[in-house]
Amino acid sequence: MADYDEFAMLAENAAEAGLPFAAAPAVARRSFTVAPGQGVSAIIWRSALPELVLLHGGGQNAHTWDTVAVALGRPLVAIDLPGHGHSDRRVDRDYGPWRNAAAVAAVLDQLHRRWPDRGLVVVGMSLGGVTAIRLAASRPDLVRKLAIVDVTPQVQDPTRNLSRADQGAVALVSGPPVYESFEDMVAAAVAASPRRPRSAVQRGVRHNSVQLPDGRWTWRYDLFDRPAGLADFTPLWDDVAAIRVPMMLVRGGDSKFVADADMQRLRDLQPGARLETVPDAGHAVQSDQPLTLTRLIEDFAFG
Repeated sequence: MADYDEFAMLAENAAEAGLPFAAAPAVARRSFTVAPGQGVSAIIWRSALPELVLLHGGGQNAHTWDTVAVALGRPLVAIDLPGHGHSDRRVDRDYGPWRNAAAVAAVLDQLHRRWPDRGLVVVGMSLGGVTAIRLAASRPDLVRKLAIVDVTPQVQDPTRNLSRADQGAVALVSGPPVYESFEDMVAAAVAASPRRPRSAVQRGVRHNSVQLPDGRWTWRYDLFDRPAGLADFTPLWDDVAAIRVPMMLVRGGDSKFVADADMQRLRDLQPGARLETVPDAGHAVQSDQPLTLTRLIEDFAFG
């Protein structure tokens, strides 16, 4: 399959969501060196200084936020976490929130030089959410407000045995790393994403896949064969307690990744936190109900 223009499909995102789209916004990919031999890629939306940073979940990439970014209409940066999308893979294969937060901070430090007295609204989903928790606790100078989507530090609780149906598209990470054809890859993703139009799933697969020299297809992410840093996030509850900026947790109404007890623990540690549940959404709220999530982000960040 020929190379494609990764930004040529934004009109499709807008049409599916019923959003006006007279012309494509200024959007470009940029790479940041965060350590020797380690690059992190990001999508810069609009030419003004970014107001938000968006962090995707494990097995995703910055394009998971495309519809939300179009709907927000604000300058922002959506980052490919290490080992995902167009960012480099780590030699130690540690893609946990501690290493991720350090890489994100390095990206924001390079952007932040242009406005040293201004932090960003950070929005993180799943792995990006726990990364955002660590970032807010360790680098409060970079974070003005924090929104996390369908995740808490309890997300890897081994006592919670989620079925493949409960996991949704997350289950693809434990599936085959290589597919005989692009169509086979799309079929697997469609089966795991019952709430989304086939066109949206196919577009997401195209953003998240690469064709091998032998003609087969594989995912862009480096999460197969038990990479490091993804086993136990519970130490991040201490980081939740340490956060001193406004915080919002958005849970998918049909998701099993955040239990009622998790929401209560977060409320106990952050009494002022805003807790929201989005009906008819699974784990990936930004894909299942992008406009509802956009309204919550807009109100929380700028209301």
